[in-house]
Amino acid sequence: MPGNSFGQIFRVTTWGESHGPALGAVIDGCPPRLPLSEAVIQEALDKRRPGKGGAAETTRKEPDRVEILSGVFQGLTTGTPISLMIRNRDARSRSYDHIKDLFRPGHGDYTYLKRFGIRDYRGGGRSSGRETAARVAAGAVAQLVLDLAGIKIFAYTLSLGGVSAKVRNLDAIERNRLFCPDMEAAVKMEERVISARKAGDSLGGIVEIMADGVPAGLGEPVFDKLDAAIAGAIMSIGAVKGVEIGSGFQAAQSTGSANNDPISPQGFLSNNAGGILAGISNGEPVVARAAVKPIPSISIEQDTIDIKGRPVKLSVKGRHDISAIPRIVPVMKAMMQLVLADHLLRRFYIEITDHCTLIRNRENGRLL
Repeated sequence: MPGNSFGQIFRVTTWGESHGPALGAVIDGCPPRLPLSEAVIQEALDKRRPGKGGAAETTRKEPDRVEILSGVFQGLTTGTPISLMIRNRDARSRSYDHIKDLFRPGHGDYTYLKRFGIRDYRGGGRSSGRETAARVAAGAVAQLVLDLAGIKIFAYTLSLGGVSAKVRNLDAIERNRLFCPDMEAAVKMEERVISARKAGDSLGGIVEIMADGVPAGLGEPVFDKLDAAIAGAIMSIGAVKGVEIGSGFQAAQSTGSANNDPISPQGFLSNNAGGILAGISNGEPVVARAAVKPIPSISIEQDTIDIKGRPVKLSVKGRHDISAIPRIVPVMKAMMQLVLADHLLRRFYIEITDHCTLIRNRENGRLL
């Protein structure tokens, strides 16, 4: 199956299915001599793993314990391919036997069958959100590259089920299950999720990703712009249906005088561009937002067809999230990590691979 690899220099290939024995990632192009342990990756995976007890989450309980199979020796990366594996421990494939000949509305059942002539009906197989565990594991490795440049990435829930955050307090993100930067809004979001669960329905939302410390000059002209890479990476996540950079769609209702970011001797005075101009980073925080659709697996009865085209009524039972949020938040962070690590290596490959002599700006600690 094509389309399973991402990146040019820092290249990641994910593999595995929702109900297979395991899933994982192979990372090629990671610089040598970076400190890497399973504990580093596990910290990121624990934020995404299912079954932690949140109101929005599935009851499927997966430990998501990562195993490093190659590319690390005595606690350091060797510069060779890093292979990561996460075993599936709590799959219940029989739960899908009754829908193996049906197309679930909102899922990839119909399109996968049209594309490949075969589909894994057990939880969606490769199209399952479970595939994203491998992305998060790879993103944790990518962060080691970003750490050399002082780049920090934050991802958080701006909106869920029509409830929006009014403030962006980054300190609050880790203090609630929904990764919301507004504690009051987080409480209302939880209430909205509980209400949707009782109704047998699901919810969508908006996630924002911000990368701070990104040096100016990352990105390629024309077809491989930094914002194009970010948008493509985030859109590759199954539940995402829209991406905007900076002021995004609001720019369409603005004027040039209001939307342009004035420049002073001290730097940019605003950031409507979201840290990217002409597809190249300008040194300001890179900001993107993603629209996340409601989870398509709902217990409310829906119209569909079977593989012979006959009409059927379907109510999806089993262990499903009510919303992709909050578990999709670490996934979006991971995709930003992968994009920036790849583009950072494209420009600073020699300095990064020989990171003991990494060129830095003495005043702000960023790459020159």
